[in-house]
Amino acid sequence: MMGVMKSKEDDSKSSAVDAVDRLSTLLDRFHVRASLFHTGPLCGRTTFEAQPDRAFLHVLRRGRLQIEHPAGTGAPRCVVVEEPTLLLYPRAVPHAFVNPPREGSDFTCATLQFAGGDRNPIAAALPPLVQVPLDAIPGLRPALDLLFAETDQVRCGSRLLADRLFEVVLIQLLRWVIDHPQEVGVSSGLVMGLSDPRLARALVALHAAPQVDWTLARMAAEAGMSRSGFAEAFRNVTGTTPLAYLTDWRLTVASTLLQTGHPQKLVAAELGFSAASSLSRAFKQRFGVAPRAWLAAQQQPTL
Repeated sequence: MMGVMKSKEDDSKSSAVDAVDRLSTLLDRFHVRASLFHTGPLCGRTTFEAQPDRAFLHVLRRGRLQIEHPAGTGAPRCVVVEEPTLLLYPRAVPHAFVNPPREGSDFTCATLQFAGGDRNPIAAALPPLVQVPLDAIPGLRPALDLLFAETDQVRCGSRLLADRLFEVVLIQLLRWVIDHPQEVGVSSGLVMGLSDPRLARALVALHAAPQVDWTLARMAAEAGMSRSGFAEAFRNVTGTTPLAYLTDWRLTVASTLLQTGHPQKLVAAELGFSAASSLSRAFKQRFGVAPRAWLAAQQQPTL
């Protein structure tokens, strides 16, 4: 009887979270583009170099895999995978696949470009490597079946369709990670906040309308909590204060808008700053330089 009661409580919690779309606003602001680059076996040692703003999503379809990472990346030095698995590198992390020399292992792989690069809040909130068995994610198999059908033979539009299907697989993976953050090594930050039913309501509202005058009382009301209870829970779960998170979100969005050519005055108005000068001050405090100087640095080629 105790088990049944716990199950109902878990279902109720899950329904409360699912009632809020925790990903769409994030992905609207910070979209992700996938590009298929390999399908089939890999034998011996294959190295994937780190490049700025390039992430990877690998699908190990069958076989055994050993993964090696250099020291200092934050990822384990050596990982052994022995079942079909999704392997997401949300940031630029060098890695090497070591496969059996004869039969190899079967992969479908794509590079990912997260809008905003290292400033992308989704990519920044994840560990260097997210490793999840395919069978752990409900509903993933139909999308993978379509992906494999497109990658296993060349047909009109196959590459374009495969790219979009990779993005579907990524969204399904992110959805699962938000529901199971600790299983992939996430213990604080945005993902943990979105996994909490009450905090998620406030975060989604804040993400959707950063220009609103989000006082602590207003955020707490969105979450259905008292101000003190909300402030304490928010800090414990995300590792930062609500107002600091709000400022950080606004500046992260601002950096993306400025880089795509939006005038500073319009960006300030869209994100709730009283004037362009207020945005400039906050921007300099966060990034160390004023927006104009920051943009100039972003436009310089990487050596």
